[in-house]
Amino acid sequence: MASARTEQANPLLNKLNLTQKVQLISGASYWTTCPQASIGLGSITFSDGPSGVRGTTWDECSPSTCLPSPTALAATWDEALTMRLGTLLAHEARRKGIHVLLGPNLNLHRSPLGGRHFECFSEDPLLTARIGAAYIRALQAQGVGATPKHFVANDSEAERFTADVRVDERTLREVYLAPFEQAVTVGAWLLMSAYNRVNGVTMTEHSLLRDPLKEEWGFDGVVISDWLAVRSTVAAGNGGNDLAMPGPATAWSDRLVDAVLAGDVPEAIINDKVARLLRLADRVKAFTTDREPDDGLVQQNELKQTLLQQAAASSAVLVRNENGLLPLNPNRLKRIAVIGPNALVAQIQGGGSAAVIPEKTVSPLEDIRERLLPETKVAYAAGVDFGSELPLMPLEMLRNPETRRPGVRVRYLDKDGQVIRIENRQATQLIWLDDGLVDVDLIEIETCLRVLEPGIYRIGVGGNGAIRSPGTYRLAADEQILVDEVIDNHESGQPGTAVPAAPGTGEVELHQDQEIAIRLSHQIKSGAIGVPTGVTLSLLLGRAQTHEEALAAAVDVARDADVAILIVGTTNYDESEGADRATMTLPRRQNELINKIAAVNKRTVVVLNTGAPVEIPWHKAVDALLLCWFPGQEGGKALADILFGAREPGGRLPTTWATSESDVPVLVTQPQDNQLVYAEGLHIGYRAWARTKVKPAYYFGHGLGYTEWQLHALKVPDTASLTSPITVQVRLANVGLRPGREVVQVYLQRKLSVIDRPIIWLAGFCGVQADPGHGVTAEIHISPRSFQHWSEQSHSWETETGTFTILAGRSAGDLPLSAPVTIRSS
Repeated sequence: MASARTEQANPLLNKLNLTQKVQLISGASYWTTCPQASIGLGSITFSDGPSGVRGTTWDECSPSTCLPSPTALAATWDEALTMRLGTLLAHEARRKGIHVLLGPNLNLHRSPLGGRHFECFSEDPLLTARIGAAYIRALQAQGVGATPKHFVANDSEAERFTADVRVDERTLREVYLAPFEQAVTVGAWLLMSAYNRVNGVTMTEHSLLRDPLKEEWGFDGVVISDWLAVRSTVAAGNGGNDLAMPGPATAWSDRLVDAVLAGDVPEAIINDKVARLLRLADRVKAFTTDREPDDGLVQQNELKQTLLQQAAASSAVLVRNENGLLPLNPNRLKRIAVIGPNALVAQIQGGGSAAVIPEKTVSPLEDIRERLLPETKVAYAAGVDFGSELPLMPLEMLRNPETRRPGVRVRYLDKDGQVIRIENRQATQLIWLDDGLVDVDLIEIETCLRVLEPGIYRIGVGGNGAIRSPGTYRLAADEQILVDEVIDNHESGQPGTAVPAAPGTGEVELHQDQEIAIRLSHQIKSGAIGVPTGVTLSLLLGRAQTHEEALAAAVDVARDADVAILIVGTTNYDESEGADRATMTLPRRQNELINKIAAVNKRTVVVLNTGAPVEIPWHKAVDALLLCWFPGQEGGKALADILFGAREPGGRLPTTWATSESDVPVLVTQPQDNQLVYAEGLHIGYRAWARTKVKPAYYFGHGLGYTEWQLHALKVPDTASLTSPITVQVRLANVGLRPGREVVQVYLQRKLSVIDRPIIWLAGFCGVQADPGHGVTAEIHISPRSFQHWSEQSHSWETETGTFTILAGRSAGDLPLSAPVTIRSS
């Protein structure tokens, strides 16, 4: 039922003149809408998500709770856990004064090369819809708006401002629009329109925003543009986009007022947009008299850490465990080799707008050491040459030259060389959004470095994710100039279309107890897109080793170890908004590292710390393979829990994993002549694999725990008329030695269909738990929509009557139970 304030939307609207109305829908700043004191309305404040709530600043002075990546959330196949995490995010948002979180991302894993793959849930529309709906419901139950994005077919990053996705009507409806329809069904308050075009029309002007979104589905919320996605006044003003962000210099503002006065845009359309914004303001309590304080849930750190640790463990997918290598018994281990770049530097999140400054990070190596007996020897080796993509300088090795405490001193100078302000910061990755750079021409960073061991080191400066700053970089160690470069990595004036590598590094020989002065200056070049340019600067440090030297050291520590634990993967340089990956091959020659270690120690556990699938040609050469995604700030503790048996790895694959990139049936993300043709139609992910003669390494839905399960029986109705969901039951038992959780999955199949269909498609799932020796029944409800198809002739949903086969099992490649059901016409 609408609240009293919502019912007053039209009276409030009548109190505003045309200029005020257009101000409301044009944005006031990078993160806020325009307040209107005359009707008691404050600003609505937005924040990037979806794995945390960054707020309107991006620095360690206001850190954020960092959740597992959306790919990891989908790997839990657990809506209840997702809702608990959504509640945590909502309270985090309220603590930071945020009304609306820009997430979840409901685009699909069409290709494993998609740059924001880690930020999306799954290759399957049903799994995406259900996990996304749980996320939305939890956020909004606490009064924080959710913004499912990016509507629609924004499934890759190449040419994302201009790419024209060519996709047929049926595929749009059944695959790409399906998660957004579910988001509207559960009452999403906002929806974000995408940068790209679909079938020739840019999404901020697209008729899809009218129908089906607002007309057929009855969406009563606000369509907010992706940042700078509104590029026209009349076309977008007449369309279904309601709010253009960021402000105030958008394609709307004064130009939209002029268009209305000229009769090019009817004021009635403006009124609808404003009414929607006022409804949102009521829902998020942006009317100044409605503000409520946060209840402090996120301050209960122990409770929060336990939840994040549980989530990371529940998302980890054990895909291979030969000879029962995992879990390890710490009491029987005398010597462990921990190897890999991601063991030393925790990679907890991807890059771009999804990234936050976490409250804390602990290296997996440190958490592993904490779980072992004091007498157990732990030897570490990186195993690879980091190249220019060095880890961040450890804060404990630095001293602010002024305070002598860990950290750096930052000076901000204007174009005349006058100091605007000085800050003492406790981080080696510093990020500034636009509002923090007013009048700033030069940023200077000073610190003192003392390494723990003598040797030759690489020191560098880098950017991070999709935010990068063109301009001059100058880095010095004492009097030695290491970097002096001009960087301009804006591509076609489009924000976030290029991901930076480190601008440069240099080598320095450092002695025991030697302290050197590190000085970095960065002169900012003005942005070319009508807004100030965000800046990120990272101080980087690593040992100068050749790959051969690093590899030999790793082989040496692995050879005599009781077990070798390789923690390898990608970083937020490799996976980020702004660019798709060029290859699925693990970077930095990590495949070679894995092969070498497996050759000298069969008891090898490989932990893949990535947000998206990578090639795994070596997967049968190692005894155990665990996927931990980008696991959030408690990922290291969760990994130690899993390795040593304190928790079961609870995840199941939300997307199919290939042995080789060449096997992937849908891979291309690069448009040709600005067009990206979805020629595969309905057949993405496991659906596409089912049509090939090549088997993937691990199917969608696959995952092992620390116990064994047997599926015994499937019970389905003989016939159904689809007036309500069909209920099926699967009987299964835990026949192993430990308590555990299983995810029972139900798929549909239609043989001899008169229309093109996937060979199988997911229709439902249910997580169950049981103690050893106990049975349990999974009850799964299949929606009538799962049996329907979209007709391009009638432009409506239709049902093909007759016999469908219901298949049940543990993955798309393991479906031992089946039974027919006959669908009647009435």
